[in-house]
Amino acid sequence: MSGPELTVGRSVIVELVRLAAFEVPGVARVGRGGAAWRRFVGGPAVSVRIRDDRVVVRLWVVARPGQPLGTLTAQIRTTVAATVERLLGLDLGAVTVLVDGVGG
Repeated sequence: MSGPELTVGRSVIVELVRLAAFEVPGVARVGRGGAAWRRFVGGPAVSVRIRDDRVVVRLWVVARPGQPLGTLTAQIRTTVAATVERLLGLDLGAVTVLVDGVGG
């Protein structure tokens, strides 16, 4: 007999990823940069796919000015991975972070 099964909706994973990324100092916003219309037509700021029982995450952020982007994206990947694995018990396949702007 196996243990209880947990089903987590994709929207829950998306929200946890968004919140985890926003916890990283230097992230001004989780979302696309530029004009509001561009953000609207550009699609969601966080996309999550399940591939071979692993979570694949892609997210766009706007960085605060003066942040070293390589360090920032590495911190975001680490934080998102820890959150997905710790809170959801899911294996993370990949986290792709795209910096789509700099601003406050």
